[in-house]
Amino acid sequence: MEIIRNLARRKLRSTLTISGIVIGIFALTTMGAMAEHFNALIDGGVKYFGSSIQVGAPDGQQGALLPLSKVDEVRRVAGVQAAFPGYGFSAKPGAVTAVSFNIPDEIVASDPAEDNYSALKTTVARGRRLEAASRGEVVLGSSIANEFKKNVGDTIDLPVRPPDARPGFVNHPFKVVGILDPTRTAPDNFAYISIPDGQMLLKDSLPAAIRDRVDVSTITMSIAAYARPGTSLSELDRTADRINQQVSGVKATRPSDLVNSFKSGGAVFTAITTGAAVLALVIGGLSVVNTMIMAVTERVREIGLKKAVGAHTFHVLREYLAEAVLIGFLGGAIGYLAGLGLTTLLNTLGKGSNLELFLVTPTLTALAIGFAVALGALAGVIPALRAARLDPVTALRTTN
Repeated sequence: MEIIRNLARRKLRSTLTISGIVIGIFALTTMGAMAEHFNALIDGGVKYFGSSIQVGAPDGQQGALLPLSKVDEVRRVAGVQAAFPGYGFSAKPGAVTAVSFNIPDEIVASDPAEDNYSALKTTVARGRRLEAASRGEVVLGSSIANEFKKNVGDTIDLPVRPPDARPGFVNHPFKVVGILDPTRTAPDNFAYISIPDGQMLLKDSLPAAIRDRVDVSTITMSIAAYARPGTSLSELDRTADRINQQVSGVKATRPSDLVNSFKSGGAVFTAITTGAAVLALVIGGLSVVNTMIMAVTERVREIGLKKAVGAHTFHVLREYLAEAVLIGFLGGAIGYLAGLGLTTLLNTLGKGSNLELFLVTPTLTALAIGFAVALGALAGVIPALRAARLDPVTALRTTN
């Protein structure tokens, strides 16, 4: 109670000091939540690309299409346990988001059996998974389902017709047969269709002059190759090198190159957001130091009186340190709750437009509150030591 009374003596100063911590923790919470969201996407990419080998057309080759027979050739390479063709298309062609840290909506056509090998697992929240030979059916990720307000049994036209669609634009109705659980990674923004339907969309995307002359059932846009579960990244790299040596007309990307690219992007983004938040926290910490020094200066006689009647150095040190910790805790709690409220509000407002940019995790919560308390404690150490070392006789002679 005495600590609270001490803070209440100078209400304005205490309020301004706590406000400094509030601003710092608010910045840490909001910027940290954005970094957590971005890192969740990065982790999904690392998990997927760190367990598979992406095979595409050689650099510089126009069209970026491969003969479907290359899938069997890749399967025969030592170290490859399974290989699958893949097709990908923009779900919203022509749509441009000014600022977004999300994966764009995409239509993905793949073999359902690929999920048995991929390290990035998905689970069905409602409905069921696709069957390999299904036609006109789609399984939606959680974000794309929310964006278009679709549920199991509804119909969605894919790709989505843009406002400035060209005269020859074609899309098709798909029945939603399943919706996936949220993963906080790329699959949330994917619409999964079967390979036959993917080949249909591929044909739609070809120039009209050659569309009817191309047999899309014999080509693929990409190949995903998998080794045995638990295969190291270095061994996957060696397998990718063997694919490049033994299969002509393809380019296998080393998984380590993709993983390092993802990690580098995540590290830079985290450094920027964390740096901005820490700067705000340092300013808040300086305000705590200033307040505690002023508190000691104003209460010199009080400290001297306490020590004269028997208060030990430890008791004085504990009192002023506890006061600084309380300031840090109050500022941290208020700043965290304000940041949580803002990020929740912005995520709710952006949910329908695929603009959920924040992810508040238990780790971030503990970091925000813990950092505020630690900051208060560290900022209060010097003033508390100064108070504890005061000579009681000298302190009692002081007038303030």
